[in-house]
Amino acid sequence: MIPARMGSQRLKQKNLRELDGVPLITRAIRNCRAAGVFDAIWVNSEHPTFGEIATAEGVDFHQRPATLGNNQATSEQYIAEFLEQHPCDFVVQVHSIAPLLTVEEIRGFVGALDGTDLDCLLSADLVQIECAYRSQPVNFSFAEKTNSQDLEPVQRLSWSITAWRRSTYLAATAAGQCATYAGRIGFHPVSALAGHVIKTEQDLRIAEALLPLLEGKPPPSS
Repeated sequence: MIPARMGSQRLKQKNLRELDGVPLITRAIRNCRAAGVFDAIWVNSEHPTFGEIATAEGVDFHQRPATLGNNQATSEQYIAEFLEQHPCDFVVQVHSIAPLLTVEEIRGFVGALDGTDLDCLLSADLVQIECAYRSQPVNFSFAEKTNSQDLEPVQRLSWSITAWRRSTYLAATAAGQCATYAGRIGFHPVSALAGHVIKTEQDLRIAEALLPLLEGKPPPSS
């Protein structure tokens, strides 16, 4: 499932913005198709324009209610609405606004679900540097200086790709609980590039600079 709202506050119509000449939503669809690991691929949006794109790219379209396409709607609401209508074991959400997630990372993530007893699999990039929370060490100690390569990595949630077991998610929703973190939770490592999310014009410019490195191409001339 690839979510895509037409409205966005900081970067207008960001899912339709192009990266190397390809709209973000189209890039996500093509990467999911290229991965070859899904039984079905759905674009989930309130706007029919994304339905036209989905059809042109040979994937399915789920038109959520307009009320789930505004800035007040939460991810838990639109995911639950989708799952209520589409029976499955797992739904894997791939964010179009994380365009540096690679096809190989999609394959590796979905492969990690095979035979698992997990209810939720979160993608995370591993930050192996001293990290603190509210001025207190998380993965190091003020009592000694440790080489960064010897530190326990901090798992920074990426959200570029996430999976939920349908039955557990909907049960938590029905009980009024947080469905995003319901049940048994696992973490799957992805690259720091995969966690680069497009929310502003600057984010898009950064992705444009990084994409050639990811694809092994020479960077654009200045």
